[in-house]
Amino acid sequence: MTSVSRILVTGAGGFIGHHLVRKLKRDGAWVRGVDLKYPEFEATAADEFEILDLRRWSDCLRATRGGIDQVYNLAADMGGIGYITSYLADIFRNNILINTHMLEASRVNGVKRFLFSSSACVYPSFLQKNADVTPLKEADAIPADPEPGYGWEKLATEELCRYYRKDYGFETRVVRFHNVYGPLGTYEGGKEKSPAALCRKVALARDGDVVEIWGDGKQTRSYMYVDDCVEGLRRLMASDCHEALNMGTDRLVTIDQLLGIISGLAGKKLRIQHDLTKPQGVRGRNSDNTMIRERLGWEPSTPLEDGLRTTYLWIESELRKAGRLPAPQVKDAIA
Repeated sequence: MTSVSRILVTGAGGFIGHHLVRKLKRDGAWVRGVDLKYPEFEATAADEFEILDLRRWSDCLRATRGGIDQVYNLAADMGGIGYITSYLADIFRNNILINTHMLEASRVNGVKRFLFSSSACVYPSFLQKNADVTPLKEADAIPADPEPGYGWEKLATEELCRYYRKDYGFETRVVRFHNVYGPLGTYEGGKEKSPAALCRKVALARDGDVVEIWGDGKQTRSYMYVDDCVEGLRRLMASDCHEALNMGTDRLVTIDQLLGIISGLAGKKLRIQHDLTKPQGVRGRNSDNTMIRERLGWEPSTPLEDGLRTTYLWIESELRKAGRLPAPQVKDAIA
């Protein structure tokens, strides 16, 4: 009889964590979810869900109790570019407490494998000054010059994971996310990422309206659909890859192009107003997927248009449910 894996997902009330819990349950695992909040848009699929503050050592010991085999540590104080550039001390302090306590509690409680969710924010700013950016390889993170606050904390915890493996033989995995998007994620309030923010703006706009974009719109990014993200997480956890690994697509688009795709999916012609006073992050960022193809024999593959269509329709439906958009008009059937 095959034993059922006992898995802990921290950050299970958040976007990626919620999707990951659903996938792990479909695969037959027993899952405990932990977060400061329950999932916002639908009930969790976890076998257990506990409200805990993982900045506290005692709560991390509680989260990892009971013979947990694997920990997906997705808990983090994070958000979009406006948020992570505004709260540097809070973000660094909160995340370093979460990750340090979770690593040690997992080791003490006999967890077999621990995955840390890092970010492309660890990459040096001096490599991301051009919109036509060279895709970033994992080795490019050193010499270090990551984004202030959030990026520095992620890079420091990557090193801590490496030290835990070297000094204690504790099996750690590290993933560097590149702009994950999809349904069931935050789309307003300041913590949303650019695809969700633009989907909201397009949904609320009427044909011919002006939509604001932060920066000049020529900054570039690559985007990964959430289903690819959770599939990659499972593959990385099951692999023998100990190096930090990029997880993203390598299709580079400008923010103006991203808005163009979304407005096209919505069937709207919109005008753009650029706000150069707002933060826009690095000039360009893209994922080099050479290592993920070599290590996992796989890479994210959902076309951007397909993922954005699903995301846009979900956000539009949420706005309708909230009474912020009129119900869609239904044409009378022709007799």
